[in-house]
Amino acid sequence: MEQKVGIGSLCFSEAPFLLESASVVGTKEGQGPLGDLFDVVGGDDKFGQESWEKAESSLQKEALTLAIGKAKIVPEDVRYLFAGDLLGQSMATYFGLKNFQIPMFGLYGACSTCGESIALAAMNVAAGYADIVAAVTSSHFASAEKQFRFPLEYANQRPLSATWTVTGGAAFILAGEKKGKKRGGKVRISGVTTGKVVDFGIKDSMNMGAAMAPAAWDLIFRNFQDFHRSPQDYDLIITGDLGEVGSDILKDLAKEKGFNLNNVHEDCGVKIFDGKKQGTGAGGSGCGCSATTLSAYYLPKLKSGELHRILFVPTGALLSPVSFNEGENVPGIAHGVIFENSEYYEKNQGGCKS
Repeated sequence: MEQKVGIGSLCFSEAPFLLESASVVGTKEGQGPLGDLFDVVGGDDKFGQESWEKAESSLQKEALTLAIGKAKIVPEDVRYLFAGDLLGQSMATYFGLKNFQIPMFGLYGACSTCGESIALAAMNVAAGYADIVAAVTSSHFASAEKQFRFPLEYANQRPLSATWTVTGGAAFILAGEKKGKKRGGKVRISGVTTGKVVDFGIKDSMNMGAAMAPAAWDLIFRNFQDFHRSPQDYDLIITGDLGEVGSDILKDLAKEKGFNLNNVHEDCGVKIFDGKKQGTGAGGSGCGCSATTLSAYYLPKLKSGELHRILFVPTGALLSPVSFNEGENVPGIAHGVIFENSEYYEKNQGGCKS
């Protein structure tokens, strides 16, 4: 069976299973609407560490340890890691996961890294290169603020368009057909659509929703084209980090093409915080936003059969302190992963049909 579809998508002939996942978040996330759903809520945002960066590394270590335990495997069963974060040279990842001694691919897709890591992990399993792999990512409000914006001590005022970087990490365990069925996997990854860099000329780094929304729509539209689908073919189309501002822009862009996303679109950045009560502006962002929300909120709905098929679209704003200070635009990128309830997938004889 041909697995390549359209101009940028794959439909797996043997869809990998997502066996288990785990989420670890900070105090603010634990106080939000999804607080009771996360596996671990830290007692403080340093997680017992000496620095914000070490705290972020501990998020990844704890999340992967929990996910491996929930999957009832040992680290030696995991052939490859696909992991990344927001820090320079992905140092939270390398320091956090080094002791597992699992062969690793370090990734950077900004806030879209969860989608990128799961997509590449699924491709690896579907191609037969590994039986079990893991995808891990994290972000931390304080370490991101220090790197991309201002030291916390500066106490700068944030515009209403700004999103709040989620302090959180999540890990996902994927398995191939044989091991996935043997372990009773209830969620499958039936396909992926790979994003491209989209630059609409946005220069405001405090309005990442506006920078990322065009990339999200470009990805969603190409997914519709590649799979010959429409919004009605998904129970939900879930973006990662657009927040309220970016979500409105996404719907406007879809409307211009004749698509109505109003009843099918949700955003992890909107779900994870109560903006008015928690003072988080337009919503959440960061690698940990989509990752923890997917793990704690959406995957259980897929496992139970409440959701049958979703398109998961984490989005990333591609900037660095250097690029921003040199006056460069803030382009965006998004990556799409199609998750399906296993029973639904089997009834439809694979995930390539509408």
